[in-house]
Amino acid sequence: MIKTTDGPLQKGTGQRRGAAASSREPDTALPLRPILKWAGGKARLVPSILALLPTQIETYHEPFVGGAAVFFALANARRFRRAVLSDLNGDLIDVYRGVRKDVESVIRLLLDYRRRHDAETYYATRQTDPRGLDLVERAARLIYLNKTGYNGLYRVNRAGQFNVPFGSYTNPLICDEVRLRGASRALRARGVSLEASDFAEVARRAKPGDAVYFDPPYVPASTTANFTSYHSQAFGRDAHERLSEALEELTRLGIRTVLSNSDTRWTRQLYDKSRFGIQRVLVSRPINSKSSARGRVGELLVDNSRLLTTPARGSRK
Repeated sequence: MIKTTDGPLQKGTGQRRGAAASSREPDTALPLRPILKWAGGKARLVPSILALLPTQIETYHEPFVGGAAVFFALANARRFRRAVLSDLNGDLIDVYRGVRKDVESVIRLLLDYRRRHDAETYYATRQTDPRGLDLVERAARLIYLNKTGYNGLYRVNRAGQFNVPFGSYTNPLICDEVRLRGASRALRARGVSLEASDFAEVARRAKPGDAVYFDPPYVPASTTANFTSYHSQAFGRDAHERLSEALEELTRLGIRTVLSNSDTRWTRQLYDKSRFGIQRVLVSRPINSKSSARGRVGELLVDNSRLLTTPARGSRK
């Protein structure tokens, strides 16, 4: 149970005793936006990515959901009937599950964090074992740490413990009520599901008419830029090779797929430009553990549209 300055929260609800749940609903005319700061977030690349995806999608799959910028943009445009958002990072998926389940209680907890915010509160919250919290409390905890930790990083040690130091921000935006309510509305929509799973699952469940967007932890652009541990399992070269195999399988099945990664010699070899469509884009990267690595960097957008053919009946294994 998390204690707030206004009294204890009831376990499993995120509400203070005697507090009535708000019935306030978001303005459905407001555009949906990410609720988390995320290294490698795709807000700046959304127009380029959307241009590579179908205008009408049966089921949209995003196996590295991160800040979910592409999902929210597609939801704004009503371009899919269903969506499966997944990530191997179960703590991240719990944020979205908590916001979907009870956004008003998440907001109340975040407002309390905002009232108490300082370095002591940050480190005490970071030290709290999320396994002792309910879903809504876990969601609010991670949002708070994400908004107030150093440079917006998400990093864990080998034991899976969040270990980002305190960020010395003058006035961090800890609780964006409009974005949170909008995200909750989008996540509660019929046909949207959340899963903590490996990216390879998508090749087993996607069907023609679906679309997939892969946004993995990037291949390091240099030997000093190795920032690939968004959860306790590092995403190394073997994982990137598995990902390229998943792209090949989705292509064989006739499923439109877009993938982003850093622009390196190795990624260009991994995704052959004579076969796949490849665009190089320059993107500002304000989130990085090293200040010298922030700024405009080269990234690749890979898509398989030129290779797609309708798979033969029964071609799925």
